[in-house]
Amino acid sequence: MPAAARPLVIVKVGDTHPELAATQGDFEHWILRGLGDTTLPVVVLDPRRGDTLPAPEATAGAMVTGSHAMVSHREAWSEATGRWLANAARAGVPVLGICYGHQLLADALGGQADDHPQGLEIGTVSIDRLPAAADDPLFQYLPAHFDAQVVHRQSALQLPPGAVRLAANAWEPNQAFRVGERAWGVQFHPEFDERAMRAYVDRFAGELPDADTLRARVRPTPAAAGLLPRFAAIAEAREAAFAAAA
Repeated sequence: MPAAARPLVIVKVGDTHPELAATQGDFEHWILRGLGDTTLPVVVLDPRRGDTLPAPEATAGAMVTGSHAMVSHREAWSEATGRWLANAARAGVPVLGICYGHQLLADALGGQADDHPQGLEIGTVSIDRLPAAADDPLFQYLPAHFDAQVVHRQSALQLPPGAVRLAANAWEPNQAFRVGERAWGVQFHPEFDERAMRAYVDRFAGELPDADTLRARVRPTPAAAGLLPRFAAIAEAREAAFAAAA
């Protein structure tokens, strides 16, 4: 009997606002919807509540959610998760860090995450795919310019040694990067749809002088959303090769 496939792990490090979760689910549900019909079993683990993350070699891949926490606060669960992420990336496990996960991955591998000097970036923004993404397994299918949903106060201010920058815009030079063959960080949110983005703009409206304009500019971001099923396909291909070798 063939061995069961190793799971794709969603590492849940944050929660959306309760009123949004009540109608649309939480970050992990948005990611699950975005992944589509993956052939891999998917498990959600939350290190904040004491869930133990499996050995990296026991996983088909890992995705780290966004969070309202801050990497620079150095909470114990975050530091431990960062060490786990770094080990997974070094072991060649497919990793996708989203927003907080992006910053945590960069920080854990020797970069730096902290407050963005311009403060909050929020809304639907245009992002440029950089030349280094032309042959990247995850990013090569994106157009030269694509829209994405963003909401963040902190950033990966410095990327880890050896990191490859894959996407940028005028606000955020490190919108995406890759370390090694299969570890990616994206500052933007491929799992957000327009409803989620509008809810975040509304949530921060009191500190946004152009909140009405930002809300009106929210639009679908299919190119960015396409990263999620492509990441699942990369993890599936690696798992199929692992099973064949076994």
